[in-house]
Amino acid sequence: MVGRKVSEARLLGDIYETAASSIGLPVALDSAAISMFRIVIAEGRSRVRQRDLIEAQAHAALASNPDYQRLRQIPGIGPITVLTVFAEAGDLRRFGHHRKFLKFCGLDLATYQSGQFRGHAKLSKFGNARLRRAFWIAAQVAIRQPDNSFRAKYERYIARDRDNTDLKRKAVTAITAKMARTAHAIIKSGADYRPFFEGSMPSRRTSLSKCREGASAIL
Repeated sequence: MVGRKVSEARLLGDIYETAASSIGLPVALDSAAISMFRIVIAEGRSRVRQRDLIEAQAHAALASNPDYQRLRQIPGIGPITVLTVFAEAGDLRRFGHHRKFLKFCGLDLATYQSGQFRGHAKLSKFGNARLRRAFWIAAQVAIRQPDNSFRAKYERYIARDRDNTDLKRKAVTAITAKMARTAHAIIKSGADYRPFFEGSMPSRRTSLSKCREGASAIL
């Protein structure tokens, strides 16, 4: 346990005394704290079971839908996310351009100005909050998966300062917008998802430098 000549008995005694005088262990198994902890764990497990049940039902209902199959190919997007997209946005083909879909999601950029003052471009937040949240969660899942364009883009964004939490929030914001664009692109084109495919977007993009509000803007 200890590489130097240290009284292990005394060290362990100090650790135990510190724990005993804090909110940590040791705690009696029949104590109120343990009972509350078990309730929290049971509630968490119950929510996981409910999520799994909803996912199974969503997959059973939508498995034969071509749009569902294509969206499921996108890293980070699961049955509940697809169900949310269908419920909140309907057929994505009705949005003629990806910017219209981003605006519907509230992932478009808006510049606030008053008189001579012109502020920074920020997410408008005027769109569908449930869609923003769904794509935000999917983006966080995607950047934790290996070898996909979302993670690659996220890694490039944070490369200059990997410990900067504000930079990480802005990066996830940009990835969220990228995921929404990709979802619209593959549905509108009718093509299967391909790694590092984002669709044809010759004009403006949602750049990281303009995503000033980070997580608070998404949620």
